[in-house]
Amino acid sequence: MQVKAIMLGATLSLAPGLIHAQFDFPLAGRDVQVHSFASQGFTYSNNNNYLTMDTSRGSLAMTDFGANVGTQLSEKLHVGAQIYDRNLGRLGNWRPEVDWAFADYRFKDWFGIRGGKVKTVVGLYNDIQDMEFLHTWALMPQSVYPADVRGDSIAHLGGDIYGNVAIKKLGAFSYTLWGGKRLNDPEGGYLYGLSTSSRVANPDGTFGYTTSATKNITYYGGPAYGADLRWQTPVPGLLVGASYMRQNITTNGQYIKPTTIPYRMITLRDPSDAFYYEYTLGNLKLAGEYRRELRYSRNNLPTGALIGGGGDARSGFVSATYRISRLLELGSYHSRFILDWVANHGNPKNHVFDQVVAARVDISRYVDFKVEGHFIDGSAITSVLNRGFYAAPNPAGLKPTMNMLVLRLGYHF
Repeated sequence: MQVKAIMLGATLSLAPGLIHAQFDFPLAGRDVQVHSFASQGFTYSNNNNYLTMDTSRGSLAMTDFGANVGTQLSEKLHVGAQIYDRNLGRLGNWRPEVDWAFADYRFKDWFGIRGGKVKTVVGLYNDIQDMEFLHTWALMPQSVYPADVRGDSIAHLGGDIYGNVAIKKLGAFSYTLWGGKRLNDPEGGYLYGLSTSSRVANPDGTFGYTTSATKNITYYGGPAYGADLRWQTPVPGLLVGASYMRQNITTNGQYIKPTTIPYRMITLRDPSDAFYYEYTLGNLKLAGEYRRELRYSRNNLPTGALIGGGGDARSGFVSATYRISRLLELGSYHSRFILDWVANHGNPKNHVFDQVVAARVDISRYVDFKVEGHFIDGSAITSVLNRGFYAAPNPAGLKPTMNMLVLRLGYHF
């Protein structure tokens, strides 16, 4: 697997010259556009293993690539699809998937519909998190855009109603109403966390996670719906917005150790809200997002007893980037995740705070290289609300702090 990663990284800088001008072509009188992307990362941390990678020893298990195709069938009808594959530590496992595939019919600027496997518009960047080349960061703020559950969050099977409305002196508004089904990602962090650890009660009444009772998860998914409203304000460069999402997820499986009884978890409540902004002034860009998720669920233990879990989780980030030149962009963000808002925020098992400094070098129009330092305080584990830390890759336990270096070479065309 390491050899695959090295070979991919070595070819990224050569690929644009080999395939340039080969991917836009006419078909039945229509222009078909094909785009591709790939990236290879390296991670090293002084403590802990992060995102299921062996970061404490240095890991090249951070590879992804994909291709998408789209065409305008008529003046109002557009269709497109994307194939995606990745390996992220113990996630992805080189299993290709249809990232998204939809048909989009725009009646007017203020009203359109799209259906299929549609990108989910939640927060500032959710529907463009697959576009690595648009971001300064090697890893986006993991409090809000966790890489381990990317496959769960990027799209839904269903439909959207959307539109743009411009109002004189008030700027422009964009809205999206969406609904459908959250799909099962068999190689994602949600399934991995549930399959490799269990939530257990400690003698003092608190809860922890153990790998002594593992499960075979056969299905998870369920209805999801939401709305997003963003306002391009009259202030030049200032965008503000808000999102709402609600999910009803059912998880089925079977305990395989120490018993073989069925496992089932149902969502009792799972609404979430997001508020965000982005401000651009020349080469300076400021952005931020705040989310709240009130998640409560019920599941059975290996003994058959039912327990409830969840709580009031909060997450968010603030970021700043500055384009020094055509080749170089510098940036920093502060990302915060608190697992249970009513519990002690200072407990490292209840939070993950990440201070990041980054540099992006645009080697060419198609290739970028990112260098990023992470200074992480906290190591909260939850098998259903993942933010990078898992019990199984850290059998000796987790240290409360860690520093991590991330290098990422990316290509897009």
